Amino acid sequence: MTESGDRLRAHGRFEVHCHGADGRLKWHDVIDNVVATVGKNLAFTTFLNGSAYTVTGPFMGLISGTSFTAVAAADTMSSHAGWLEAGNANAPTYSGNRDTCVWAAASAGSIALSAALLFTFTGSGTVQGCFIVYGSGAVNTIDSTAGTLWSAGVFSGGSKTVQSGDQLSVSYSVSM
Repeated sequence: MTESGDRLRAHGRFEVHCHGADGRLKWHDVIDNVVATVGKNLAFTTFLNGSAYTVTGPFMGLISGTSFTAVAAADTMSSHAGWLEAGNANAPTYSGNRDTCVWAAASAGSIALSAALLFTFTGSGTVQGCFIVYGSGAVNTIDSTAGTLWSAGVFSGGSKTVQSGDQLSVSYSVSM
């Protein structure tokens, strides 16, 4: 018997640019992320079992360098022992809430944000990476453990230092 067909695998990528308060590019990095098992399960459940389904979120947040050890496919929003969310309780702080992801039309087995999301820092610290949460209960509130973790990833070169006034511009795409 010959095996044929596609091998479906979700692969996401964050692209991050940091500009200083003066507008100059300070650094750039790309994150090939872990698509969490719970995120894959929700995706399959909604697009293969769902009927009248409305997306809640998705929302993008930042991973703090504080106490960071790792991201894992088994992480969930309520249980991710290797990382903390940047923002309120963990440096660096930024203005506003988690940013809402708005998608362009899917094409060629891929989908991307229609525009990069912008995070403006109000405090200094280290950023380790990014994550996306969506689904039932998901909110844009920093430090909320509600919703389903879709993806999480860390910078290829390790944590990045930011200062108050710096801005991160984050693009994201995912393909299967």
